Amino acid sequence: MSVKIKDNKSYIKNRYRSEIDGLRAFAVITVIINHFNKEILPGGYLGVDIFFVISGFVITSSLYQRPSKNFRDFISGFYERRIKRLVPALSVFVFITSIFICLFNPVPRSSLLTGLTSLFGLSNLYLLKQSTDYFAQSIELNIFTHTWSLGVEEQFYILFPFLIWFSGFGRQTKNGARNLFLTVGALTITSLIGFLYLYQINQSTAYFSMPTRFWEMALGCLLFIELQKRKSTGEFLEKVPPLLVLALIVGIMFLPMSWATESTVAVVGLSAVLIASMTKGTVAYTFFTNPKVVYVGLISYSLYLWHWGILSISRWTIGIHWWSVPFQIALIFGTAIASYRYVETPLRKGNWYGKRWKTIIFGGGMIVTVASVLITLGKPLKGKLFIGNQYNKWNMKNYRETKITHNSTLPTIYLIGDSHTGHYGAVMTHLANKKEFNFIMHPQGDGLKLLNTGMEEHVLAPLREYKNNFKKEDIIIFSAHIDKYRNGRDWTKQYQTFVNQTQNIGMKFFLISPTPTFTKLKGGYTCQEEWFRPSWAISPLCFGELKKSEWFASNKISIGKIKQFLLKNKKISYVDIFSILCPEQYCKNHNNNTIRYRDENHLTSEEAMKLSDTIETFIRSK
Repeated sequence: MSVKIKDNKSYIKNRYRSEIDGLRAFAVITVIINHFNKEILPGGYLGVDIFFVISGFVITSSLYQRPSKNFRDFISGFYERRIKRLVPALSVFVFITSIFICLFNPVPRSSLLTGLTSLFGLSNLYLLKQSTDYFAQSIELNIFTHTWSLGVEEQFYILFPFLIWFSGFGRQTKNGARNLFLTVGALTITSLIGFLYLYQINQSTAYFSMPTRFWEMALGCLLFIELQKRKSTGEFLEKVPPLLVLALIVGIMFLPMSWATESTVAVVGLSAVLIASMTKGTVAYTFFTNPKVVYVGLISYSLYLWHWGILSISRWTIGIHWWSVPFQIALIFGTAIASYRYVETPLRKGNWYGKRWKTIIFGGGMIVTVASVLITLGKPLKGKLFIGNQYNKWNMKNYRETKITHNSTLPTIYLIGDSHTGHYGAVMTHLANKKEFNFIMHPQGDGLKLLNTGMEEHVLAPLREYKNNFKKEDIIIFSAHIDKYRNGRDWTKQYQTFVNQTQNIGMKFFLISPTPTFTKLKGGYTCQEEWFRPSWAISPLCFGELKKSEWFASNKISIGKIKQFLLKNKKISYVDIFSILCPEQYCKNHNNNTIRYRDENHLTSEEAMKLSDTIETFIRSK
């Protein structure tokens, strides 16, 4: 038996709870504070978990007793509303910020791929494939990292309407609510166990995957059903002081990262209690229903989208300083208000094309159009929008092959490795232009084929590609970041294969030592001076130093592997660039106020060129 509701707008209005929007405002503000400065509110990222609980509660509420003719009508209506809610604001955000990041980042590939996958609700899976550490500073330079949570929600929305309908809840059958509660409850327990287990052994999977986040949105669903079916539960939770619950949530957000698992579970549970306990007459209800607070909640989706983009671009340009924060806050709220007023609201409430299938097709077309723009920025326009000095064009080229061939009888230098090959591309070109060598720089991860394949692909891919061209007197030069030696999938075995096959031909093998890593810069800072990043805007950390003994101690595993490999292969020539860059007790990432490293471990092109004579002399001596 179904319940007929004549006025669908009245039905939606009756379901609306303004205090929920107030809670959204609280959640998004904690996230923004954390993203400005993690030290102020270490657990502010838990605001995303509050959003997940709210999403599960609100979605279930919106589908409760909603009239639907059949499954087709139900599912098409659901996805029409989701498309109107999510796609327009996201598409505009991705379109605009993709162009901006290409202006300031000479190698925006990672950001563009994250943005591209976010359009299809897959950025969380892309970031997971990259083994991304959400809490590393380096993620702050990826302009679309925060879209992972949208990916989790969108994947949840694929599964959830089927649970709603086939449990009978969407059809308003007698046992529909009970069936949904039992089904979602079982999945919730499974998901929570998976989250707790994986967080200890594979944090990226626990953090980014939908199955290990399902329990958070599902708890909101269970809360709604419980409040509808058991008045006693609501009466009990209403007795809990909401201000106390709110205070506990805030207190948890000040806990250190070592408590991340416990903090997540606690905040999710307390968020459900807070939703249930906020009743008229309480101080919390009065605060969260304040029109200004509610308005911040209403624009929370646009705020969430734009705040990260603006902060990320700020880090690529002038940085984030005490004097810049007011302007950045104003820009965040200004863009969010504009997005809410001119994009989100009119397109969500408007009747796009009358029929639902046309709306769904139009939404898909919008996604494909923006995706095409990102592909264009990443391929035909690669590097052409960058408005800074071409300070490291070799780093810009390290994703495609570079060949300088003068004469097939000349020896060929093959430069392989990771992004650190960008240090020496200009040096090798300098040598090749003397017409004494040919030069080939192997592409690193062109397209998607080499993504997350580890150290072995840096070694085996060029072996497969060039082995028929190798000849006596050719030179292989390998360069990689120190972490690659620690985390590579048995790189010594793969590298040994390469060495054996090439040395049998009579080729020479050079291994360039890793550069020092300034851990305080750890990816969150860009030190290269540009017109849009003047010296006074560069972080003071870019002018620091590193004690050599501490670097060796922290990298003893990787250094040990390198030493073992060199002992086993005594014919390999080791180019000790590290000692040249750090001749004294301390490694300095500056010299007389001149920046030497553009980030934590990549040299500026000017500094790399200073190594030209050393490397040239070394090659000739061998």
